[in-house]
Amino acid sequence: MPHDHHDHHGHAHGHGHHHHHVSPDGNNRAFALAIGLNTIFVAIEFTYGFIANSTALMADAGHNLSDVLGLMLAWGAAMLARTATTERYTYGLRSSSILAAVLNALLLMMACGAIGWEAVQRLSNPAPVAGMTVSVVAAIGVAVNGLSAWLFMAGSKDDLNIRGAYQHMAADAAISLGVVISGLVIMGTGWTWLDPAASLVIVLLILVSTWGLLRESMQLVLGAVPPNVDAEKVSVFLRAQPGVTDIHDLHIWAMSTTENALTVHLVMPGGYPGDGAFDALTAGLKENFALHHCTLQMEQGTTDHACALNGHSH
Repeated sequence: MPHDHHDHHGHAHGHGHHHHHVSPDGNNRAFALAIGLNTIFVAIEFTYGFIANSTALMADAGHNLSDVLGLMLAWGAAMLARTATTERYTYGLRSSSILAAVLNALLLMMACGAIGWEAVQRLSNPAPVAGMTVSVVAAIGVAVNGLSAWLFMAGSKDDLNIRGAYQHMAADAAISLGVVISGLVIMGTGWTWLDPAASLVIVLLILVSTWGLLRESMQLVLGAVPPNVDAEKVSVFLRAQPGVTDIHDLHIWAMSTTENALTVHLVMPGGYPGDGAFDALTAGLKENFALHHCTLQMEQGTTDHACALNGHSH
């Protein structure tokens, strides 16, 4: 008697967590170096900001501190994402990297709020600012943050969690550059209001870049199809397979910031085509659509197996 359905779990094809171009060890080195450099710089920047009476420097130090916390969060999540599966956590702790991306974005938003509030207070009551000290310390910040961003650049292309760390560092480098310029202009003109004004411009720039990160990471938390996967093309690809007359209950979601999963019912009236055909199909889904863990269920179309999520009963 033929099988009514066949469950095929793609655990043999689940090695996609190595598909990004940067080794986990490379990311570990990047995190360790970036956290170390930024921790030292936060202490220096806050001290000199206090001495120079610069909100822009002190605000930048506060923002850099939130970045150190964000980096620690992202690093912890990257480590957790590689933990083994257990009976309770059958996907391991991969999705912790998605949570870290959300928290990273929220941390940046909070830092922006604090910097913005302080800058508005100072705009209404400008105080003398030591422009030279501000510029020199901020220039060191450009170097530290620029190097940190560069360390994460390669990994940021394939991993939302690493991209969060990269955006943090790149935003910091831009902030520090803005502070350098405002310090130089204050030296030449004596316009002390420029210090808090530069802070506000910086805050707006960070908010724009952070909003995209927050939106994308929240979509993954809610089980949306990852942005690097075209669900329509996946559907067309599956329907074009030999023996497939229809598909239904196609679900695609992110298991982590680097790995995606798929489940689908394939209607194949001719019966199960064999393990080789399904192995080739899961390999094709991984290769063409970055789908690393695929579960394919075969039906012969003799009964209604439609999913309850689509408004039908099983």
